[in-house]
Amino acid sequence: MTPKKIQVKVDGRELTLTNLDKVLYPRHGFTKGEVIDYYTRVAPALLPHLADRPATRKRFPDGVEGISFFEKNAPSHTPEWVRTVELPTPGSSRGYESLNFVVIDDLPTLVWAANLAALELHVPQWKVGPRGGVHKPDLMVFDLDPGPPATIVDACRVALMLRELLDADGLKSYPKTSGRKGLHLYVPIAESDRTSEYAKEAAQRLERDHGGQVISRMDKRLRRDKVFVDWSQNNPAKTTVAPYSLRAADDPTVSTPVSWDEVEACERPEELYFTAGQVLDRVQEQGDLFAPLTIERQKLP
Repeated sequence: MTPKKIQVKVDGRELTLTNLDKVLYPRHGFTKGEVIDYYTRVAPALLPHLADRPATRKRFPDGVEGISFFEKNAPSHTPEWVRTVELPTPGSSRGYESLNFVVIDDLPTLVWAANLAALELHVPQWKVGPRGGVHKPDLMVFDLDPGPPATIVDACRVALMLRELLDADGLKSYPKTSGRKGLHLYVPIAESDRTSEYAKEAAQRLERDHGGQVISRMDKRLRRDKVFVDWSQNNPAKTTVAPYSLRAADDPTVSTPVSWDEVEACERPEELYFTAGQVLDRVQEQGDLFAPLTIERQKLP
C-alpha cells in the first residue's frame, strides 16, 4: 500500500505528495496518483498552453462525485517558488478587488496543483507579462455546445461551417473536444481587444446562414437540437478549459486537440471521446496538434 505521504523531487523542487491511492474517479477507479502521473507525462504538450496565463483550478478533493470548487486565489500554503500574479477582480462574488492567481509555468507547479486534486485547469485567452500587466488576447475561442438531442457529431458539422467562415476571413482555426459533449474552436491571433466583438458577429452570421442548426443567443430555451455557438468565452473575465486538461466526468476524459480530418469523419460521439491514457498515446504518436497556437499570430479582419 502506498504511504499517505511521500517526498519527491521534481526538477529540483521538493514536494510532498499525499493520498496517492485515493480514488478520484470512482466509476473508473482512477486514483490521485494516476492523475499526477497523467499530468506529469502530458506536461510537455500542456505547459506551453498554460504559460503566462493565470490559472483557475477546479478542485475535487473527494473525487468527481464529491464537492468541488473553483479556486482562483493562491492558497495560504502555496510554496514560495510557485509563480503568482496579482490581478484585479472587479465585481468578484466575494467582494475581493484583486486576487493572487497561480501561473502554472513549470512541471513542479503542475504536479503541486494535481496533488491538490485540481483536476480541471481553466485559463483566459490573454497572458500576463513577466512583471505583471495584462496583454490583449492572443487567442479567440468558440465553444460549440450541442443542445440535446444534438451531440458532438452535430457540433462537428457546425465546426466545419465555422471553419469555412473563418477561412473566408483569412483565419486558420484549430479544434479540440471539450472533454464532455462539445467542441472548442481556437484561432491564434495577433494581440487584439476586438476578439469578443468579432466572435459575436461571426456567430450571428453563422446563425443567419444556418438557423436550423445554429443558435448564437444565450437563451437555453432556443437550444434544443441546435448547436449553441458560445462567443462569450472571449470576455476577458472568462476562462476556458485548457487543452489536455482532465475533466470531471464518469471517466477521466480530457479536452483533446483533434485534427480536421477527425472532425470531418465523425459519425458517432464515441469517436471523439478520449480518456487520459488515450491522450498520452495520441501525443506520443502525433505530437501536440495545438502547437500552432503558441507560434501563429493572425490579424483579425
